[in-house]
Amino acid sequence: MKRITILTLLSLVFLSSCGTSTPTPPPTATLLPTPTITPTSTLPPSTVTPAATPTFTPPPRIDRVLIVTFDGLRPDAIAAAEMDNVIALMQSGAYTLTAQTIMPSVTLPAHTSMLLGTCPSKHIVRWNEYVPENGYAIGTDIFDLAHGAGLQTVMITGKQKLSQITEPASLDFFAFVDETDKIEDNYSLEQLAIQQVRQGFNVMFLHFPEGDLAGHEYGWMSQRQLLAYAYDDLEFGRVLEALKQTGMYESTMIIVTSDHGGHDTTHGHNQPEDMTIPWIISGPRVKPGQLSEQVYVTDTAATAAFVLGLPLQPEWDGAPVLEAFGLPITAHSKPCIN
Repeated sequence: MKRITILTLLSLVFLSSCGTSTPTPPPTATLLPTPTITPTSTLPPSTVTPAATPTFTPPPRIDRVLIVTFDGLRPDAIAAAEMDNVIALMQSGAYTLTAQTIMPSVTLPAHTSMLLGTCPSKHIVRWNEYVPENGYAIGTDIFDLAHGAGLQTVMITGKQKLSQITEPASLDFFAFVDETDKIEDNYSLEQLAIQQVRQGFNVMFLHFPEGDLAGHEYGWMSQRQLLAYAYDDLEFGRVLEALKQTGMYESTMIIVTSDHGGHDTTHGHNQPEDMTIPWIISGPRVKPGQLSEQVYVTDTAATAAFVLGLPLQPEWDGAPVLEAFGLPITAHSKPCIN
């Protein structure tokens, strides 16, 4: 009986230690409070620069053309005579020192081809003296075009014979100071040109004869001829200064050239010294530098018409020197073949 009691007690103890116990609940997880996001009141400035609105810059205006010729000027005389104003235009503009004139390489026929844009076979001016009974050149010149468009035209020359290039009706002002006629003139070429600058013009032709006269008397490239060109250049500089003082310089296209060169005390021959001339253009829209295309004296009228927006004439042998404006060459000159 005692044994049964002990066994019963042991059984109870065993069951107590091996029985199921009530599971302890897991610890409750403590949730952290959700952070409150407060938006920034102002955003930092953007570092991106907005694209600039493109603006249109109109091309520079061209209101007038000044054509200047130094009679008998060989290209090598420019530096030898220290023609500073001409050299400055070369540096600021486009130029060639290998342009070609026409045959006969003499003053009146060559200047006629310069301003009519045609060869002597078309304009028929082959004489080289003042012969009023011969009338005027045949064809449409730069003065005809400009005057017909309502523009002011001016011709100032050092030789009366150049008046036979165009009819008086195509000129608003004409004057000449011819030293060969032995008549004392009241004005110089420079003074006449400055007067016309102050009055206003659209096409002006200005001709300096002294270099040619000195060449015939003392020889081409002689010291006396170079001094004559240096003096002409000083007078030309005063005309340029008048353009600047009147506020006209920046809208003026300037073409500087010559009718022929020379050798010994003469010219008119078909040889390089007589046929080769300078051709310089400076002004609005011109691309500075030395020209690569061949330029002819007949290109002067066509280039002047081009920059003024005047119609090019189908009979012209010359063409605008488009390379001077950075444009592709679309038309070529027709050399004068005699």
